[in-house]
Amino acid sequence: MNKYNRYYFLGIGGIGMSALARYFKAKGFEVAGYDRTETKLTADLTAEGIEINYNEEVNFIPENYLDINNTLVIVTPAIPDNHPQLQYFRENNYNIQKRAQVLGDITRESKGICVAGTHGKTTTSTIAAHLLYQSQVTCNAFLGGISNNYNTNMLLSKDSNFVVIEADEYDRSFHQLSPYMAVITSADADHLDIYDTPEAFRESFEHFTSLIRHGGALIMRKGISIEPKLQKGVKLYTYSMNDGGDFRAENIRFTKGEIHFDFVTPTDRINDVRLGIPVMINVENSVAAMTLAWLNGVTAEELRVGISSFSGIYRRFNIVYKSDKVVYMDDYAHHPSELNASISSIKALYPDRKITGIFQPHLYTRTRDFAPEFAAALSQLDELILLDIYPARELPIEGVSSEIILRDVKLEAKTLCSKENLLSLLKDRQLDVLVTFGAGDIDKMVPLIKKQLKEDKK
Repeated sequence: MNKYNRYYFLGIGGIGMSALARYFKAKGFEVAGYDRTETKLTADLTAEGIEINYNEEVNFIPENYLDINNTLVIVTPAIPDNHPQLQYFRENNYNIQKRAQVLGDITRESKGICVAGTHGKTTTSTIAAHLLYQSQVTCNAFLGGISNNYNTNMLLSKDSNFVVIEADEYDRSFHQLSPYMAVITSADADHLDIYDTPEAFRESFEHFTSLIRHGGALIMRKGISIEPKLQKGVKLYTYSMNDGGDFRAENIRFTKGEIHFDFVTPTDRINDVRLGIPVMINVENSVAAMTLAWLNGVTAEELRVGISSFSGIYRRFNIVYKSDKVVYMDDYAHHPSELNASISSIKALYPDRKITGIFQPHLYTRTRDFAPEFAAALSQLDELILLDIYPARELPIEGVSSEIILRDVKLEAKTLCSKENLLSLLKDRQLDVLVTFGAGDIDKMVPLIKKQLKEDKK
């Protein structure tokens, strides 16, 4: 990588791609890229001095990036093979690498702290990065979300050889990594358009464990049904929220809107840790992150301060608006297990209030593969508003729509709604606790919903 002066990103607006772009920009290299649409994230990159074009035609590639000897092209799997700019780079024999390959190179040059899992990996890796970064250890980090503490998805430290990375299982990307330490938060089947079977998905995680370097460690949530394939000299630890393990939370208590717990290690106990984001699922995520930090030299007091000061991630259980009449929250949950965890946490936080959920399914294949599980998770709500499927990279599949989820939801108060009609539908609703869920473009509705709720109060 070091022989290149310029880095051109195809799909630069993705959360992972943008973190890499920021990394190379911070290192003093020239950075530019293409994305299909302008977003807040791409606008932030432009403000940071990164040139972005939104037209896929070849003549929109900046001229100085046409120098084959000085330009490395980095591409995300979301870019189709027939993309004109990608075809140009291939036909002219540019060095083209996937984002995961570049991250793999970075882990081989440093001590990679890699967090994998069907769900929980973004929150866990962001908490771990915060714990390390605010301590005397410090770290670099490539995050899968925008940290509220730092308002970015990339942390850079000149004094640390640690790098925290969210290890993405999609397209087997995490097989490119060379972890020093790794966490596996969960291994519930997903991305069956890539893996075909739950068994192949599980085997992919088992192969990931074999990549951990000699002298490192695997920290795995207790009860995950995979068999680690560890190299000689790699230690195995387990963790849990309340199910034992080498590292665990004990004496969990919920009082006056706060969650406190004791963090237990094989040799130490840190009593009365206060959770900065008071939702139960974050106890488990915090235990995993604290384990990583503790094993790498973060002190007990630094752990205590770090957990209490962690302020969350954009679109991960965010309270968007709160008044004496209504609470509005937004969450990225898009897998049945994530929805279960999120809805359970919301019910624990607001046990006596009516919870209305707006869910936008993400991908036709995921909807097809997990429709009954989605229906079961969403049935925990008091009221459901179900939007159309967000297709992302996929073409429609015959017979697959949001209706195959809705028909099995065991609620009387359930409605199918288009995104365009959502605001007018909400206008007539008596809302108490409102939550938007999904990984598609539902985030574009969040400021509009907030604005309408604020106006309704007047």
